Amino acid sequence: MQQAWGSERSNSEPTIFVGLHDGVPALLDDLAARADASHGFLRAAWYRMAAGEGAATIAAIRGDGTPVAALPTAPLGPTLIGARSIPGSYWPFRSVPLNPDVTDAELTAFFAHPASISALGPAWRIGPIYADDPATARIKRAAAVAGWTVLTRKLGRTFLFDARDEAWPRRSTRRRLANYERQLEQLGAVAIRHVSGADWNAAVLDDLAAIEAASWVGTGTDGTGAKFLTDAKRAGWLEAVADPVLAEALSATILWVGGKPAAFSFDLRSGAMQYGIASSYDQQFAAFRPGKIVTAYQLEQARKAGVETIDLGAGDSGYKREMGAVAGPEILDLLIVRNRPAASLLGLRWGAESEIAREAYLAASKLRDAGRDRGDRGRIEALLALGALAAAALTFAE
Repeated sequence: MQQAWGSERSNSEPTIFVGLHDGVPALLDDLAARADASHGFLRAAWYRMAAGEGAATIAAIRGDGTPVAALPTAPLGPTLIGARSIPGSYWPFRSVPLNPDVTDAELTAFFAHPASISALGPAWRIGPIYADDPATARIKRAAAVAGWTVLTRKLGRTFLFDARDEAWPRRSTRRRLANYERQLEQLGAVAIRHVSGADWNAAVLDDLAAIEAASWVGTGTDGTGAKFLTDAKRAGWLEAVADPVLAEALSATILWVGGKPAAFSFDLRSGAMQYGIASSYDQQFAAFRPGKIVTAYQLEQARKAGVETIDLGAGDSGYKREMGAVAGPEILDLLIVRNRPAASLLGLRWGAESEIAREAYLAASKLRDAGRDRGDRGRIEALLALGALAAAALTFAE
């Protein structure tokens, strides 16, 4: 593990230490356990499976050892540029766990610290991420106050389904699905298997891959959107479910016809929220609506497990609206740039500066300018008021 530790202290805030770790350290598990229940899956193994080579984590802890924030990162773009990106195991969710009681001052100090600036490079990306994610607005404001420019582009909206509303499947839908199941039984015995926890193994992932290979994703695309087709992707998921917490959170509902895997729904439950990561079906069974059959069974499992809201992701809104899902929060892609003139140029291709971040940056700039007029003492007080505690940080190597 490499470390480049430094600290900041004010009269009202505890000491913050900032350090760089090779890979993704276990302290992510501590932060995930402290985070909102809907974000409890943002554990070390979740990031490791997607980070690949060159992964590193910049983290902040208090003097008592309590972690307050961590940014697992992977290389972004050409190596020479040095940009970084928050890795993620499925699109569009790329959040990071923050300690719920981290203060604005602590978060700003984290982003302003020389160790963070060095580790994150000239620019870093977090996205796609939801506009209403607990981390989004806080990261925008704190990064801006710390001197970064936050560029934003919008990628649509996710769709949310209220699992407590039992209007779907409707009675007529249930009858149709039961009829399709009877038709499938003419082709072979029909079975539904729900996999989670200790049931995960390489064979299950191979079954999911077989379904994807026979689906439109496997036969009609280049396969980049598939979750299980390659050995590397299956190995990543197998590593993830080696974490007992993630093994329980992840589930696969698989439809079998005549001993052959025909369709699946792959989901992640975290607290009362469930995220629909992927679903697919073998095209030879398309006429029997295997996707809807699996969805109905999976929904029954989710309700029994206490799921209240199902995040169905973006795109393909027809069937989602038919179920009763409604448009949820906007999906954003943030590029956070250290050099403001460079950000102006990048913004021509990426997107405009975040309004939240711009307001925070301008407010910080005004206080910094006023501080210069009042002298060093006033400048330091203004910076502390904004939470830019890392302005005079001492950095040392361990």
